[in-house]
Amino acid sequence: MQKVMRTLRAVQWSLLLSILLYAVVADRFVPHARNVDPSLSYVFSTLAVGLIGIIFVIRRTLVFRAAASLAEHPDDIVSLGQWKTGYLVTYTLCEVLALFGLILRFQGCTLQQSALFYVGGFVLLFFFRPQAPAAA
Repeated sequence: MQKVMRTLRAVQWSLLLSILLYAVVADRFVPHARNVDPSLSYVFSTLAVGLIGIIFVIRRTLVFRAAASLAEHPDDIVSLGQWKTGYLVTYTLCEVLALFGLILRFQGCTLQQSALFYVGGFVLLFFFRPQAPAAA
């Protein structure tokens, strides 16, 4: 369990750093904002809302159920695998949310328009840190 926790923390911190790098790289290499079709921003905003909903469903179905099982049977390999997978999928979806901001930035949106995606992905990823299942 401790090895899995260390791995998940390393993945989490790596992805948090990558989101910061997205913002810096996009700001550095996108020379100026251009007129962008507003529907592109609406599409990504709608996808982001759906993605956040999926994140919470994944956490409820994989992470919480597996954590409850691990609290009772800490040596259950199947539950540990589901728990780890739930966190990795959650982290991946948070990263995709930040990537939406990077894509919008390279399409010509301003930093202010794409910052919501960066911040959203960063905050969700930060607060979904792995927590060892505890007995109820």
